[in-house]
Amino acid sequence: MADDFDAIVIGGGPGGYNAAIRLGQLGLSTACIDKRGVFGGTCLNIGCIPSKALLHASERFHEAQHDFAKMGIKAQVSLDLPTMMAAKDKVVGELTKGVEFLLKKAKSEAIVGEGRITAPGKVEVKSGGKTRSLTARHIIIATGSDVAPLPGVTIDEKQIVSSTGALSLSEVPKKLLVVGAGVIGLELGSVWNRLGAEVTVVEFLDRITPGMDMEVSKAFQRVLTKQGMTFQLSTKVSGVEKKKNGLVVTVEPAAGGEKSQIEADVMLVAIGRRPYTAGLGLEAVGVKLDNRGRIATDHHYQSNVPGIYAIGDCREGPMLAHKAEDEAVACAERIAGKAGHVNYDAIPSVVYTFPEVASVGKTEEELKAAGIAYKVGKFPFTANARAKTILATDGFVKILADAATDKVLGAHILGPEAGNLLAEMVLAMEFGASSEDVARTCHSHPTLSEAVRQAAMGVENWTMQM
Repeated sequence: MADDFDAIVIGGGPGGYNAAIRLGQLGLSTACIDKRGVFGGTCLNIGCIPSKALLHASERFHEAQHDFAKMGIKAQVSLDLPTMMAAKDKVVGELTKGVEFLLKKAKSEAIVGEGRITAPGKVEVKSGGKTRSLTARHIIIATGSDVAPLPGVTIDEKQIVSSTGALSLSEVPKKLLVVGAGVIGLELGSVWNRLGAEVTVVEFLDRITPGMDMEVSKAFQRVLTKQGMTFQLSTKVSGVEKKKNGLVVTVEPAAGGEKSQIEADVMLVAIGRRPYTAGLGLEAVGVKLDNRGRIATDHHYQSNVPGIYAIGDCREGPMLAHKAEDEAVACAERIAGKAGHVNYDAIPSVVYTFPEVASVGKTEEELKAAGIAYKVGKFPFTANARAKTILATDGFVKILADAATDKVLGAHILGPEAGNLLAEMVLAMEFGASSEDVARTCHSHPTLSEAVRQAAMGVENWTMQM
């Protein structure tokens, strides 16, 4: 086996394996190192993919329980949680094997072990008590992120769980306390809520989903509350006590005040994620980190040490698998002498609850803060024919466009299939389109996508279906 490569990628998640694949396509020899034992990173193994499997399954379970009868379908359903978990694990296994196949196809050597940079251009890999020394002109760090801990709370992945444990509970908890009203907490909270748990969400801030357009966020909370989830905002956890029959969690107002207690069977800690940069030898080779522990890079993803790059969650920007993928491609193309580029104004974000929430570009609050004059077009799913036929009328489409040029500045969707519907607006923004471009594009009828077109019409006040 050769130990010298054009490029070495440390990390086998969406950023790492896509970087190795693109480098291989461009004719560079690569090695992709991952210590997990199976490739695919957090996303495929304990993140995006298993959570979506459980979200889909729990949505179908809830639909069979509550909506089938409305459509004239009589059914009696019961939960088989072990089979649901096995189906999730099967999907994960198939996709991780798929990543290994793709690396092989790109002629990238997949190496299982812990990679550490010992000097510029040199990487040491430890595995099974053995050490292998590799060299390369370029090293890409794509080590992703890890669960952010809650001070004073020890995660045991049984009673007190991270997202990892919440994806593998052996039974439905009677009471689930979710700490953190961000994407992960709300997605997993909604899974167990549908499967029968009583879910309470505690959030330090005075709103759920910080960073989301405020109007959408408030409507989203109303929908989740209607589904049975309970929220305690502006609240922090100050202590957890384990009892024989569960947990007693002490909470108090974020600004200080009287403490109270919440009983729960399981507590999910979902307060965010932090970059994973430990044990990589960064200090020894002089790679600088920013004030949040992320690897500081220039616009070409290169660190302050020539030949060492970083992409994905371990550098600045949103911690999203598709953002890491785009950076992987751009970084690889830069290394190969091409003009790789990522448009950070057109990076979508999706919350895969039901209904979904999807957004791209600026929020109203951001446009106001920047002093940018804008117009708004909105259209509710209650007025969309297809949404009515599938009993999914919660939510709306909201499009923000420049008041002078009509260029699309942002799009926000709360509703069925929002993640897929948003792609049209991401493409519009990538091409610098106006809201009128979307409004005058023919959309199939009857489809959910017509709501997007009607919202675009609304920017210029000519919505026709409401």
